Amino acid sequence: MDDNLIMLLSEKNQMNLIKKTNEYTSQFGLSLSDGDIRELMLRRKECLCEQQRVEFGKGILEKIIFAFCDSPFIYQENYAETIADLQDSFYLYKNESMDELTDDELITIMRNAFDKECQGSLEYLQETYLEQFARKIRANTHKFIGRYTSTNEKI
Repeated sequence: MDDNLIMLLSEKNQMNLIKKTNEYTSQFGLSLSDGDIRELMLRRKECLCEQQRVEFGKGILEKIIFAFCDSPFIYQENYAETIADLQDSFYLYKNESMDELTDDELITIMRNAFDKECQGSLEYLQETYLEQFARKIRANTHKFIGRYTSTNEKI
């Protein structure tokens, strides 16, 4: 089978999977149009490339949608853009936290902070809360380049 055909089928499956989330999110007054879904998928590709990440399977978008759709700070007018920004933040801080957290752990941390400390502010979530959180993780891991010499002695 041609690689382009495989990619096209995969994108169609991804689109259908995300479209199905509307069945659940509609109870919160939220839905994504086909255009919204295409934009989210495009942003996913761009972000994965920018963050130099590879993702297999369904991806993280569906999990983000289900985790955030009942937030009191998300409404139809900001839904697609908020989900896109959360997706971007996820990939960035997955890298910044050096993959020390599972996907579900990072999403849970993001959701709790978004609704509580950040009061729905994506800017505060991204530029302050998650940045500080990732800094703490990097400070406590042996994976952080520059923190330890080749003999694992503190610098």
